Amino acid sequence: MLQRDHLTVIAPSLAEGVAHVRSCLDLDIPYGRAHDGMGTHNHLLRLGDDVYLEVIAVDPAAPPPGRPRWFGLDDSGLVRSNWDEGFRLRGWVARTTGIADMLARHGAILGEEVRLTGSGRSFSFAVPPGGALPLAGLAPSVIDRGGYPPSIAAMPELGARLRSFTVEHPQPEDVAALYERLGVENPPDIRRGERLRYRAMIETPAGLRELN
Repeated sequence: MLQRDHLTVIAPSLAEGVAHVRSCLDLDIPYGRAHDGMGTHNHLLRLGDDVYLEVIAVDPAAPPPGRPRWFGLDDSGLVRSNWDEGFRLRGWVARTTGIADMLARHGAILGEEVRLTGSGRSFSFAVPPGGALPLAGLAPSVIDRGGYPPSIAAMPELGARLRSFTVEHPQPEDVAALYERLGVENPPDIRRGERLRYRAMIETPAGLRELN
């Protein structure tokens, strides 16, 4: 089974990503950490007890990682064009406790296992060939934290809570079938739309706000 772990804003730079979240939610979310194995860095926002928001971008100060970066971040042109078109909440991550079995069944969609280290722990992440988002972001990226829960309790409490998470797609029935095939336990709500787009409704101290 796959469980929702976190939502991802994929940004051309952290400054742009943080500014977008501020404009949507009226919150300044704090810096998270650098990912030495991927040449990226992030800001993190707690959205409840078991889910959070990540703003991620290439770290210009980091050396090239020697492997494709995750979340399609090596394709800077595509990241920029999606950003400029207003597609900024572009993916999500689901967690599993059995990534080897998951990839044995669905590796053609989810990618290959990459072992990484962060916050003093090792974990596995599935990365498709070339680092692209799985099915252009329609399928979740998959993480296996080796039995450890995500470190949400260590994130500052800013009073933000995820109320709904929605995916729009021209063929919603195909999306539903995909999530069922992958064994997603709590998938996004699925609605018909002109193209793939995610929306999150988040309760903040300033009221209910949309992030997209």
